[in-house]
Amino acid sequence: MTTDTSLTKLTACAVVDLLQSGEVSPLDCLDALEARIAAVDSTVNALSILCFERAREHARWLMQRPLGERGRLAGLPVPIKDLTDVAGVRTTHGSPIFADFVPEASDILVQTLEAEGGLIYAKSNTPEFGAGGNTFNEVFGTTLNPWNTVLSAAGSSGGAAVALATGTAWVAQGSDLGGSLRNPASFCGVVGLRPSPGRVASTPGAKIDRLLSVNGPMGRTVEDTALLLDAMTGENPGDPISLPRTESFLAAARSGWRPARVAYSADLGITPVDPEVAAICRAAAQRYTELGAIVEEAHPDLSEAHDTFQVLRGMTFAVGHADLLQNHRDKMKPEVIWNIEQGLNYSMADVVRAENQRATLFRRMNVFFDSYDLLLCPATIVAAYPAGERYVSECAGHSFSNYVEWLAIAYAITLTASPALSLPCGFTRDGRPVGLQIVGRTRAEGRVLAGARVLEDILGLRGTTPIDPQSPRAVNLPS
Repeated sequence: MTTDTSLTKLTACAVVDLLQSGEVSPLDCLDALEARIAAVDSTVNALSILCFERAREHARWLMQRPLGERGRLAGLPVPIKDLTDVAGVRTTHGSPIFADFVPEASDILVQTLEAEGGLIYAKSNTPEFGAGGNTFNEVFGTTLNPWNTVLSAAGSSGGAAVALATGTAWVAQGSDLGGSLRNPASFCGVVGLRPSPGRVASTPGAKIDRLLSVNGPMGRTVEDTALLLDAMTGENPGDPISLPRTESFLAAARSGWRPARVAYSADLGITPVDPEVAAICRAAAQRYTELGAIVEEAHPDLSEAHDTFQVLRGMTFAVGHADLLQNHRDKMKPEVIWNIEQGLNYSMADVVRAENQRATLFRRMNVFFDSYDLLLCPATIVAAYPAGERYVSECAGHSFSNYVEWLAIAYAITLTASPALSLPCGFTRDGRPVGLQIVGRTRAEGRVLAGARVLEDILGLRGTTPIDPQSPRAVNLPS
């Protein structure tokens, strides 16, 4: 098999099975992806940087090893978000400041994936420094939603989600602070999992004990996502919060575990939600009753989430980018400048309050999971919006005070350190995908994946992607 792009329609698990049996080679996979990218990516702009020569060099080295010694991915290609360093490959962070930067060393995460037989062949597009829920930047432009190419792919892992949805990736790495894995997964009809902090080791930045931003897996199916998580996990001394590998998440996803009692909340008590999105997610949540589960309307008290997140996010941006603001302000988008300046302007009293509130939110969520196996809610409060709009400024009659407030249904979960997965659960009347957020207790990724896998069976949406990009058509966005 060489450039037969039908290979790109298979699940990642199926392709890994073929790789492990020797029926296809890593080079076959790269050929298929290169042909598929040539056919569709110019329409959606998902993969901003290609490095096939490097990937083929790694493939040839891997193919010298016995089939059973090629790692969990066995030569499966993986794109890396353009915030994460890959040695010898241009890494821009979506910023003109780093437009020509080529790192000498790879991030710990990339090293881990390559040790498990992953082949890095592309960098996926992201907004500048991953800031914002819409994937556009001054270096590579805008990534478009393949379900309707006038719409946003969300962000900041928008390029990764679109690559999955269009068949230019089988799995993809992303990162998530305020929903950056979950939002694009929801908008593009794929799966994105935000793991617990420390589950995926990565090279620390300026703040080494980070708990808000994590790396995680994305896939077209729950099993594919679990497969990639297995390849991403493991303790590394270069990351002081990294956790040891304790279980197979793919085995957990396939275990058949079913929740006995789940909670559903349309808004977590903190945000407006588009009524159609809320209805689609509620209907999907109710399908757990077909497994004998009790489904109740409930959520923990997350009322401090807005204040807590704004302060801690601002602090994170100030710690990571204050020097860039001082030296390159003219090259930064206004939203990034706002974030950094907010962080610099907060007082120690603000930080103390936010840290105490985060601890309270964590404790409340932990107590909540003494009563419920899973918490369900929309992954995003709207379906995809026009790509030309920088962010969602209004929903259900409520005007947001800043460019990240519309992401509260995701960032509230971030603050609790809970793993959370966006699962495709339906479509709006005009054909835009909607994701259901499935949340579990801290470090319970196995249960989140298992619970998502059994619901995925019921909903019957597996195999909806990959698709060819859809030409623009009239879209009536809900008010």
